[in-house]
Amino acid sequence: MKHMVVVLTEPTAGREDEFNDYYEDLHIDEVLATTGWKSGQRFKLTDKMGADCPLPYLAIYEAHGDDPQQVIRTLNETRAERKQSKAINKKTAAVWVFSETGPLHEAE
Repeated sequence: MKHMVVVLTEPTAGREDEFNDYYEDLHIDEVLATTGWKSGQRFKLTDKMGADCPLPYLAIYEAHGDDPQQVIRTLNETRAERKQSKAINKKTAAVWVFSETGPLHEAE
């Protein structure tokens, strides 16, 4: 089963450049290497329609497995294998796991 791990983050005040460098140049690759997840990509909020988004940065990872709860356990169990950065505001960061409910649809 495919799971999408959705992470919303923001930099610690005054550390946005360090935050972006860390996330792009180290963190995503370390997460993939330590968790065995398939892919990861970051995005920055640039527009909206409807409710406010609580944080400006989004990372999406694709993970596979039978147990959706194992996705978060794997992330937590492998944390010590990854370099941590004070540039990420850990007080506001949040992670959600969404599990597939149907097939992927693609434009023809």
